[in-house]
Amino acid sequence: MDSAEFAALESEIYRGLQAILRELDSLQPVINKGMLRWTLHKKVQSDPVRNLALVRVAVKELERAERVDLKTHIIPLLHTLIYAVIQAAYIPDDLYKRIYNACKRLLTLPQPFCTVGLSYTRLLKTERTSPGLLYQRMLVSEHNLRNEHYPLQEWVFVFADPVVFSESLGLVLRADIETAGQTETHLSLMQKVVQRSLQAALGEEHCHGPTLAQALQELEDVECYFGEVLAAVEQSAADCKNEDSQNHLIKKLQQLYTQVLLSTGKDPLSRGSLADVPLPCPDMSFHMWWEEEELWRELTKFIRSSSFSDSFSLSPDDFDLPDLATDLDSEMPRHSIMSTDSGIERDMQPAESSDTEWGGGRSVRADAGQVRLSRRGGMKVKPSVTDSMALMQDALEDTAGSRRTLQRKAGQSNTLLQQQRHFTANIVVMGDDRVLGRLARAYYWLRKREARRLFLTKKVNIKMFYIPVTTQPSNPATEDVLNSNPCVLGSYLGMVDPWYECNISSLGLMIPKLAATCDLSRPHEPNPFLADVISYYVRMGQQPVYFAIYYVKIVFSNLTKEPVEEVFLSRLDIDFPEFKMHHRTVKEMSMRQKKAPVELCGALISLSYTKVSLSNREAEKGLSLRTTGVQISAIPTNRTEDLNCLTVELSNTKTKCSSGSKIRTCSLRLKTPEKTGFSVCLDKDLRRTFRDVQSIEIEPCKDPGYYIQKSVMSKFTSEEDVDTGLSKLMNRGLPLPINTFAGIIP
Repeated sequence: MDSAEFAALESEIYRGLQAILRELDSLQPVINKGMLRWTLHKKVQSDPVRNLALVRVAVKELERAERVDLKTHIIPLLHTLIYAVIQAAYIPDDLYKRIYNACKRLLTLPQPFCTVGLSYTRLLKTERTSPGLLYQRMLVSEHNLRNEHYPLQEWVFVFADPVVFSESLGLVLRADIETAGQTETHLSLMQKVVQRSLQAALGEEHCHGPTLAQALQELEDVECYFGEVLAAVEQSAADCKNEDSQNHLIKKLQQLYTQVLLSTGKDPLSRGSLADVPLPCPDMSFHMWWEEEELWRELTKFIRSSSFSDSFSLSPDDFDLPDLATDLDSEMPRHSIMSTDSGIERDMQPAESSDTEWGGGRSVRADAGQVRLSRRGGMKVKPSVTDSMALMQDALEDTAGSRRTLQRKAGQSNTLLQQQRHFTANIVVMGDDRVLGRLARAYYWLRKREARRLFLTKKVNIKMFYIPVTTQPSNPATEDVLNSNPCVLGSYLGMVDPWYECNISSLGLMIPKLAATCDLSRPHEPNPFLADVISYYVRMGQQPVYFAIYYVKIVFSNLTKEPVEEVFLSRLDIDFPEFKMHHRTVKEMSMRQKKAPVELCGALISLSYTKVSLSNREAEKGLSLRTTGVQISAIPTNRTEDLNCLTVELSNTKTKCSSGSKIRTCSLRLKTPEKTGFSVCLDKDLRRTFRDVQSIEIEPCKDPGYYIQKSVMSKFTSEEDVDTGLSKLMNRGLPLPINTFAGIIP
């Protein structure tokens, strides 16, 4: 291709990239946001020349955004550039140097630009000395190709809330998602690795892509060459500090290229154009999330079915799946459990009915009454030092004292060297705020179970992603934004990360329409759009935003009922049904009737809380008043109120001390002397509604890793000096990290 044709191609790519940026800056709601980005990447991945043109145009626009300080475009351009670099057939060294310098200049910018820039600077430095490394590692890990040189494996688990997703929609999504990663055989994937690595290292001057692709198709022993290419590239990456490592790599791959062509009767001196080697979607599985313990079950299956599981010496007891714990005590879990039953079936007590009302079809605890007649295996009395350190490492923070601020934490940790784990589970949940509440509960239960008996923590790196989907679109004109918006947390992520809003939040209105456009009477032809977007999100969305998980203890008016310990993530609603109906009746009165004095204006409550402020000065407060309801929210609706704490709002109060004010706290106690009590709903989920409640206590969930360190230090220090050593650097609370593209952009 001559210079004029390439310039015309660059002009076309430039117009497409500018259309994406205009869509990003548009304040008008666009239903198909993200489609332009998908179309551009789909167009260039099948044409090496177009892909190279996108790399050149994207780095020019990134440099321009840095010069004019257009920060809203930096993160989108950076992700577009790196995604094109990963899939490019060949990039000249001078262009690699230009991209590396552009990313390195981002280190002078504030968070989150410096964090994302540092992550990609490290990747590009290794990719420049070992061309094809990123593509090779991504394909090997995402498709679990057995080898001796890069043992890391990944899997994408997509969990959908059955309350939001109908059965017909679930069938459509399962076909679209699971078939996307199964279009290639292991043999074809190995051919892709060999083709991509040889082209990336040799370029057009020493390699002819179509001839190499044909030779690999005819080659019988592809696995042997796959192992040699993998070993050569990985060895070059390990010796990246050696100046001659790249030259050794090129010589080795040139020899392999010649051997492949000679073994199939091709001309080893052939030169010319390069062939496209598109990156396939990773292995993914789709699940309708009926039971919370399915998360643990799928993770254990992932490790057990792995081709590398033999190297871990796993015992059968490691895969024992005990019943889901019903207690969610905020304190450190016990290290042993004492059995009180006789072991005889007739002596077992019948299962008590749950205090939680479950609606919307098949319930999460639909089979709770079916008692498993199998004795649980013995548990370790005390975790080992190695197990304790694995949990403590997850609780460590970047800087001392940051856990005491109200600023929400976001971004990857760069100061602490995390232990490398061979498995990565990418958990993608789809639904509204209710599915995130269930995810928080499942994650908290998993961490507590790991504190009792460590299994997953040392082996699996868990990353969580969220796609907000709802069948009830929010109404922006409504005054009560929290009640009208079923995806408050998704709206928050779109507010702090515009690239998330453009590519992920827009799926919320598109996904429910898939079932309506499909004819279930005919064989469904999979649509690659959703699988491609999920793949892009999982690969490029590596900056987590941390949300506090809150523990709540619920005490009932009926003293015969045991208190319930639960967790919530985004919202807790308290209603007084009797007074709420009375309030509605007052509204429906005539003007003459309203003039008559109304004795009651709500239920009497007593509220004690710890008031928090940006200065970290805490003050104990208390008040008594009448109200018809209380809304406790953990997710802000605007940037000015973006604090990592709870916001308490009281409905229809008549007390001066609470008129028009919001209470900000991290812990509180609320009780009522009313005989009827009140109802509690967690994360807007009617399946998690508790009635006839007398009092509640709320506080942040405690991380098991913190209590392990605290128990160790308590042996050597007094009770007042327990927060010393590593405890100062550890997070007391247990946050839920949701990955985005940028974290939080101020």
